[in-house]
Amino acid sequence: MARSAIDRDLRGASPRSTSRHRDWLLIAGATLVAYLTSFSGSWQFDDWAVIVEDARVHSLAAWWASMPGIRPILKLSYALNWQSGLGLAGFHGVNLALHVANAGLVYALLRRLAERVGSGAKGEVQTLAPLLATLLFALHPVQTEAVTYLSGRSSSLSAAFALASLLSWDVARDRTGTAVRRLPERIASLALFVLALGSRETSLVVPFAIVLLTLCDARRTVRWREALPAALPHALVLIAAGYAAAHLPRYWMLLESSFTARDLGVNLLTQLHAVAYLIGQLLMPWRLNSDPTLALVSSWTATTLALAGAYAAALVTGALSLRRRPGIAFGIFWFFLWLAPTNSLLPRLDLVNDRQLYLALIGPAWLIAVAFAGERLRVGGAPKIAMAMILLLCAAITAGRNLVYSSEIAFWSDVVAGSPDNPRAAGNLGYALALDGRTAEAEAEFRRALALDPQYTRAAINLMLLKDGNLKK
Repeated sequence: MARSAIDRDLRGASPRSTSRHRDWLLIAGATLVAYLTSFSGSWQFDDWAVIVEDARVHSLAAWWASMPGIRPILKLSYALNWQSGLGLAGFHGVNLALHVANAGLVYALLRRLAERVGSGAKGEVQTLAPLLATLLFALHPVQTEAVTYLSGRSSSLSAAFALASLLSWDVARDRTGTAVRRLPERIASLALFVLALGSRETSLVVPFAIVLLTLCDARRTVRWREALPAALPHALVLIAAGYAAAHLPRYWMLLESSFTARDLGVNLLTQLHAVAYLIGQLLMPWRLNSDPTLALVSSWTATTLALAGAYAAALVTGALSLRRRPGIAFGIFWFFLWLAPTNSLLPRLDLVNDRQLYLALIGPAWLIAVAFAGERLRVGGAPKIAMAMILLLCAAITAGRNLVYSSEIAFWSDVVAGSPDNPRAAGNLGYALALDGRTAEAEAEFRRALALDPQYTRAAINLMLLKDGNLKK
C-alpha cells in the first residue's frame, strides 16, 4: 500500500516537473532569439560618460581605487567586462544574460504567487499565467532600453538582485521547521538586497514588495500587523544603506541637483502625465523613444485631474481586492510600487525613460496573463492564439528595435523622429552626422537644435567647430 502511494506521487510529480522545465526552455529560447540582434548595438548616449570614458571602470584595480562610491556593484560589473577583454560583445552578452536570468526569476516568483492568490480556475491559471506573464516581461519591446542600451544595465542588474532577494525571502517563508532552518535563505535575501541597492537605488522598493507579497496570500488571513514585521530585516538594511550613502558627497550632489531641477509640486503634477506616457509605451510599443520630451505641468488641468482620479481608482480597486482577489491587488500595486522611486515626488533630470518600466511591467503582465489564462478555459483556444500572436509581435518589434542601437546616427535619428522638438536629440544627431563626414546635414541639425533652444551652448560650440573644420570626437 505504501509503495503504491509513493509510485503514484512520483508519477504525479513527473509531468509537472517536465512542464516546468519545458517552460524554462521556452522562456530562455524565446528571449535569446528576440535579442540576438542586440549584439549589433554600439555605444550610445550615457554609455560614453559612464563606461567608455570613465577610467574608474576600466579595470578592477581602478574600480577598487575609486571606492567608496555610488552604485559600486554596477561599476564592478563594468570593470569585470573591461577586464575580460571581450569588448563590446562582452557587454552585450552580460546584459542579455542578465535579462534571461531575470526572466527565470520572474517565472519562479510568479509560479509561487499563483499558488497563493487563489482563482476559480486554479489549475490553468496557476500553470499558464506565470508562463504568459514571464514571456510578456521578457519579450516586450520596452525592455530593450534596459538590455540593448548598455547603460541600462543598472535597471537589469539591480532587478536581478532584487528578484533573487524576494525569491529567497519567499522560499524561507515557506520552509517548514525552526527559524534556524530558514536562516540561510533569510541571510541570502538580505545580502542580495544589499547588492541590489549597490546596483541602483530604486531597489529600495524591496521591503515594500515583501509587504505586498505577504498581503497577497489567499492561503491565510494576513493583516498589516503581520505583514509589516515580515519586511523589518530588509527595512533595517535599507536604513543602514541610507546612513552609509549619507556619508558619500556624491549622493548629496545628486540630491541637490534633483531638488533644484524643478519645483516638487510641478514635478508631481508632471509625473501624473509621465506615468500615463509609460502606460502608453506598454500598450503602443512601436512608439518607443530613448529620449522623450514631456512638457512640465505647473497647474491642475482637466486631464491632470482625470489622470489623478484614474490612478486613485486603480489603487482603491487594488486595496479592495486584497482579501478576495489578491492576484488583482498584486498586479496593480506592483506596477505603481516599482514606478514610485522614479515617477513620483523626487525630481529627476529626465522626466521619464522606458527602462523605468523594467520591473514595473511585471504587474500589468501578470494581470493580462491571468485574464488570458482564465478566458482560455471558457472559450477554447482563441485567447491562446491571440496571446501567441501578441508575444510573436512583441518579439518581432524587439528584434527590430535592437537595430536602432546599431549606430549613433540610427539612434539619434530615431529619437528625432519621435521627439522633433527635442534640442538635445537634434544636437546629438548633428554631432553623429559630423563625425560621419556628412557636414551639410550636421550643420542643419545644429541649427535646428539652436532654433529649438537658443541657449543650447553645446550645439552652438559644435556648429562653430564644424564650420572651422575642428570638430572631433
